Amino acid sequence: MTLADPDGLLAEQLLRLTRRVHRIQKRHLERCDLGITPAQSRLLRTLAHFGSPPRMADLAERLEVVPRAVTTLVDGLEASGRVRRVPDPSNRRVIRIEVTDQGREALRAVRGARRSAAEEILAPLTDEQREVLGGLLDTLIDGGETPSALRGEQRC
Repeated sequence: MTLADPDGLLAEQLLRLTRRVHRIQKRHLERCDLGITPAQSRLLRTLAHFGSPPRMADLAERLEVVPRAVTTLVDGLEASGRVRRVPDPSNRRVIRIEVTDQGREALRAVRGARRSAAEEILAPLTDEQREVLGGLLDTLIDGGETPSALRGEQRC
């Protein structure tokens, strides 16, 4: 007899929801006809959170990707005029990435597409269910560090 695995079921549901969210966001982004990939939109959103233009290494760290991946994303966004490389005023050997006016316009469209996607995803929920879901998601996002996670251990 096999025992039920409620944590396994929850993990599968979370993965399925994540895939659905990505699919819906991608579809809404494509409707905007911006010519921006989901990864490029993530880079633009990340750039918007920096107080001043970051270095490529800063972006790679924040996005948790290798620097080469950031270079490719920046190349594409720069070619479309949405970002530009600018020299650091205090060290001209350092290059920083700055959002252009076209990039800010694209960012507004991306935010609108994400908002529309969220509305579609959340449509079946009542206001009360949304509030409960928000609280549960905050708990999962902000907390729940297990001792093994704190030590960097993985369960296989």
